[in-house]
Amino acid sequence: MLKMIRFSIVLLVGVSALWITQNSFAGQGSSKPLISQELLKHARLKLLWENELPIKKNESLDRLLIFGNRIYAVSDRNFMLSLNQKNGKIIFGKNIEPAGLPITGVKLYDDELLYVSSNSKLVQLNAQSGIVLKTTDIEFSVSCPVARNSSYFYLAGTDKRLHAINAENKVQAFEVAAENESMITSVTADEYFVLFATAAGNIISIAPDLPRRLWQFDASKAIAGPVIREGMSLYFASKDTNVYRVDMVGLPERKRLAWKYQTAAVLEDAPVVTREIVYQHVKGKGLTAINKNTGSPLWQVSGGVDLLTEAGNKAYVITGTRTLVVMDNVKAKELYTVNFAGVSKHVSNITDDKIYIADNLGRIACLQPVE
Repeated sequence: MLKMIRFSIVLLVGVSALWITQNSFAGQGSSKPLISQELLKHARLKLLWENELPIKKNESLDRLLIFGNRIYAVSDRNFMLSLNQKNGKIIFGKNIEPAGLPITGVKLYDDELLYVSSNSKLVQLNAQSGIVLKTTDIEFSVSCPVARNSSYFYLAGTDKRLHAINAENKVQAFEVAAENESMITSVTADEYFVLFATAAGNIISIAPDLPRRLWQFDASKAIAGPVIREGMSLYFASKDTNVYRVDMVGLPERKRLAWKYQTAAVLEDAPVVTREIVYQHVKGKGLTAINKNTGSPLWQVSGGVDLLTEAGNKAYVITGTRTLVVMDNVKAKELYTVNFAGVSKHVSNITDDKIYIADNLGRIACLQPVE
């Protein structure tokens, strides 16, 4: 353990040293902002902070993640940086896996970051320091990110089984599969039930501590992306072209279809769910806003790919051509557009009105709408 702590300290010092070394990293020394002041003014946005991450010349920023009060930036060589959401300052940076070794998802549970490496290892990192807490050989490949509650890890294997692993001793407690033996595409867990979705279009709820089915909902084709849970409602997309809301009524053993909305194409992404609206990316069409209560469509942004954030009655949408489109959710109309050509990475933020964007070189910025 002492060696691990020393290694982490050395690594942090190394990152700091690299940070101040000019020309060691792509983008270092550049004074050009990610979004110009002129464009920010036109977009009615203010810059809260901007940072240049220590991304080397032979790598690029791969993705941004939001967990708690941190932003996590991960490069295509598995270098992870943790940033303070308020000021963009780097808290830690480390290689979480060797370059070229794929990882399946990154999830947060309590104060741990969880993921599964392609060499079948379940990895637990301290979310505050990045220190590896535990690595467990699970001896099978997984088909989707891990889920967790206080008692178990739930791992969907490529053997089409959901494996419940005891959180304390890492011994398998039980396994379960869909009756049709279809591949599991996502898993959601809490203390009262576990949900898993399949490539055959099933949503199956089981007891958290034994292989007992509580209920099952069947769409006609594969569930796309994870199931989004909000309270007792579940929101998900299916490759049968529909977006669904299914409510768990009273006890977890019961469910009912609240609504479904048919889109014009096969869906490949999970919806983004906010206080009043469900935003669904429809490949080849754009981003559709759906009334959360009724399932009725509100508007569509042609070419839209994701929601950046909401602020009041406004939705901030990023398009595939890197344009920011600002929509009025009440009047269901476009207000204005802004050129975001320099932006290549983003993360959807539904917790407040901040916008987090970046480019491949590692320039990252936090913006906020100005009313």
